[in-house]
Amino acid sequence: MTRIHFVYPILLLLVFASCTTADINKVLQGVGGQGPLTQQEVAQGLKEALIQGISKGADQASKQDGFFGNELIRILLPEDARRVENTLRQIGLGSEVDRALLAINRGAERAAQEAKPIFINAIRQMTIQDAFNILKGEQDAATQFLRRTTERQLIELFQPRIQESLNEVGATRFYGDIANTYNNLPLTNRKIDPDLNAYVTERAIDGLFKLVASEEQNIRQNPLERTTALMRRVFAAQD
Repeated sequence: MTRIHFVYPILLLLVFASCTTADINKVLQGVGGQGPLTQQEVAQGLKEALIQGISKGADQASKQDGFFGNELIRILLPEDARRVENTLRQIGLGSEVDRALLAINRGAERAAQEAKPIFINAIRQMTIQDAFNILKGEQDAATQFLRRTTERQLIELFQPRIQESLNEVGATRFYGDIANTYNNLPLTNRKIDPDLNAYVTERAIDGLFKLVASEEQNIRQNPLERTTALMRRVFAAQD
């Protein structure tokens, strides 16, 4: 999977992560003889970058292998099952484990698209102060903003959607069979929780935020496209 195409407009925003007050004043003064930018225009340019980037990220994550094919966000077995995975394979459940792993990630991929409207709604509600806090903030300021403003909503939306997706791809049944088989073994002290919903919901949301955060470090090295006139004006002052 090509990460550079994933959330690049969001990442462009993070060129400003170490901006000084003088840098921000430079943005507001405008470049190229086009006149000064208003604070509202700067905020809107940042929103455009964020919206385009999160849209691409959600689209990519929701494709087949969006989770399973990406080592950064691939969802592993829940911790209690990972602790006994070798035992599961030794008792002949290796293929069932692999099938459950694939199905879990397919469930996350099906649900990932549901994140887009939640993210976009949060971005549209960003205030001018939010925008400048991101400009002057840490290298993961955009990720922190999105997580702070969207995580509760994402959890509420994802839990029913994840359950539906896990049921559709058979993950609930496959993993439940593994858990029940193991739990019924004699002398088994550790039990596997057969409920996947809360675990996969959390991992799916973590994955979406990781896609944003991991690319923040690359922004200064990668040539990026500015796809709207306002974005070009806002970011041109940093060239």
